[in-house]
Amino acid sequence: MTDTPASPPLRLFNSLTRRLETFEPVHPGEARVYSCGPTVYNYPHIGNMRAYVFADTLGRTLSFKGYKLTHVINITDVGHLTDDADAGEDKLEKAAAEKAQSIWDIARHYTEAYWADVKALNIRGPMKAGKPEAAHWSIATDYVPQMIEFAKAIADKHCYELDSGLYFDTSTVADYGRLARHATDEGESRIDPVDGKRHPADFAIWRKTPPGETRQMEWDSPWGKGAPGWHLECSVMSEALLGFPFDIHTGGIDHREIHHPNEIAQNQARSCSTDSGARIWMHNNFLVERSGKMSKSAGEFLRLQLLIDKGYHPLAYRLMCLQAHYRSELEFSWEGLGAALTRLKRLVMAVQRTKEAATLSEWKPFKKYLRSPGMVDDYIDSINETDEWFDFTGILGEFDDAISNDLNTASAFPTSEKLALTKLVEEAVTDPFIQLDNRLRLIATMDQIFGLRLLELDRIDLRIRPKTATITESEIEAILTRRKEARAAKDFATSDKLRDELIAAGVEVMDGDPLGWDWRLEA
Repeated sequence: MTDTPASPPLRLFNSLTRRLETFEPVHPGEARVYSCGPTVYNYPHIGNMRAYVFADTLGRTLSFKGYKLTHVINITDVGHLTDDADAGEDKLEKAAAEKAQSIWDIARHYTEAYWADVKALNIRGPMKAGKPEAAHWSIATDYVPQMIEFAKAIADKHCYELDSGLYFDTSTVADYGRLARHATDEGESRIDPVDGKRHPADFAIWRKTPPGETRQMEWDSPWGKGAPGWHLECSVMSEALLGFPFDIHTGGIDHREIHHPNEIAQNQARSCSTDSGARIWMHNNFLVERSGKMSKSAGEFLRLQLLIDKGYHPLAYRLMCLQAHYRSELEFSWEGLGAALTRLKRLVMAVQRTKEAATLSEWKPFKKYLRSPGMVDDYIDSINETDEWFDFTGILGEFDDAISNDLNTASAFPTSEKLALTKLVEEAVTDPFIQLDNRLRLIATMDQIFGLRLLELDRIDLRIRPKTATITESEIEAILTRRKEARAAKDFATSDKLRDELIAAGVEVMDGDPLGWDWRLEA
């Protein structure tokens, strides 16, 4: 048996220092991560969900590297204003007023919608009481008493009170805004101007309920009845659940300019130090959609359910995200999503052929992995000696190199002779010298990071029926069967007539499909 090569260190891009850094956990053997979660006033759009695919990929990588993972994702159900720059009305209060519903019902409905998208995208975690438990899901309103105590602890040295609430004085902490890399002007131009603020960048810790108004969500505090500021929530929950300092804080790149600098300022005040709270700050870039439908104000904005309604499996979107580096902009297009679905179908079908070719004795030991995934070294060590000639460690080594280089999932897909995942999968049946159980083990080890459910899905699972379709699948299959028979008999007139019948019903017939005879319903 060949020696197992040492796994390369995990290097991550730290937005705070703007450089790649080797991950060194605060607590040996553990990884503690906090991710900014959704504000549950509306459905998340697919750009929002890219952030959680990224955070899930990070968590999967840390588990792959052998760390005991604690991952906190918050649910913001109070305090987030309609403008991320600390301006406007509370998003939840505004949505409740517009819909004439209880704010608690609004929050519950959109929280459950978010969890449904999390499940559909295979963001890690078993289901418990209807919600995924991969991470600790912290609800902001559950922590309001701790928020008040946090604010009281920093108020004397770092805050001042105005008629509208308690404000954080950004001049009281060192190097405010260093995460955003703006001295003052760029960031301050986006902050809500409030009469009496000492500095334009100062932000609300506690917002008083205006005289004559009643909020659905409000609490008593030393500064009057009101609600916490959005920025306070993440500082309080990350400290309560992970402790200061913790390892990694993630979020969308838009949080890098205001929300996260304000979190850092609060963390510095709380710890009486220059520490930012997290050792590494990571940010995914935007998903760009040229038609403008990424905005929730655009009516039928691009949410995951819309993709499903149009006939695309949600994991095709996950694959689309993985094919770009998380720090790169990703342009969304229906053509790109369709290409990702085709690629996913190729992988799933090839794995299916491999499973069918494997004997029961080869496949049975591997099922244990699906129940309790472990470190990659365990699988390298368990490879049969008869397969030593095949460079398993080279494949996993190159894969590990790519993932360890700032989660470079884009290069972990087919890009080289050794690493080509498609090649690894598709040659499994045709190459008699490669033991299928070991091949499946390698594929699943990679999918531990990708999260594409390659060993669970089959081709039919990827065929999603568009919401507007009227023809049934059995009708399609019956017509296709007749068409195949006509083509076999060289009755091309009948074949063309049946094809036109399918096209009129919205069915795209893929003749010459290298995956085999296939069809797709057009939305």
